[in-house]
Amino acid sequence: MQYSPVLNKLFCQLAKTCPLHIKVSTFPPAGSIVRAMAVYKKSEHVADVVKRCPHHERSSDFNDGTAPAEHLIRVEANQQACYISDNRHSVTVPYERPQLGTNSTTILYNFMCNSSCMGGMNRRAILTIITLETPQGNLLGRRSFEVRVCACPGRDRKTEEENLKKTASSGRETQKAVAPTSSSESAKRSSAETSSGNENGPYVLQIRSLKHYKILKYQLEAMECLDSSSSSSSNNNNNNNNNRRENQTSRWSQRLARH
Repeated sequence: MQYSPVLNKLFCQLAKTCPLHIKVSTFPPAGSIVRAMAVYKKSEHVADVVKRCPHHERSSDFNDGTAPAEHLIRVEANQQACYISDNRHSVTVPYERPQLGTNSTTILYNFMCNSSCMGGMNRRAILTIITLETPQGNLLGRRSFEVRVCACPGRDRKTEEENLKKTASSGRETQKAVAPTSSSESAKRSSAETSSGNENGPYVLQIRSLKHYKILKYQLEAMECLDSSSSSSSNNNNNNNNNRRENQTSRWSQRLARH
């Protein structure tokens, strides 16, 4: 049996003992139970009941009559285990306080079918949900973890943890590569817009902050006022120059006429 904290996943072999330690902050009421139930992880399979494949269900191995043959999860060495086969398959045991010198209660579970079995889980990921409930059925606590039942738990755990690291590292590299590309593309676009020669606009800015919008709007209005005043002054200067030229031309004409 192997448990990966990084993946929150249990890797175990078929019908091998998997001790589960239950620790509570406050002891539940007398008569409380611990329930174990398996569900499919993906939403498209969540309505299906998790059960053993037909081969293991009909096989004489591990079918001694202490538990229903179709149940995936069994409790080991506990005569008070109660197997429930309604909408979901689950198994319950009475909650027992920790033994003297310990701070947790241990329950031994078995998983009775491989994750790769055709007609059963068929390589579909499953979650095991552990709940602490009162005698009236009220929920007091809940924990869940993924389970893979396989021939080599240590190998599969190592492989999945390495794949997770590779995925995380490739994601970081992709983010680093995307940032310069986007900045270079924006620089190219801005340079292309600048070199297009269309200085009359109009140009559009997308501003997310209302405060920044008001500041830029004020600056734009001030710049447009300056442009209009400078253009009007330049027009006045041009008119004055034209008037001077016309006066000079008329004076030269009058002198030539006298001569």
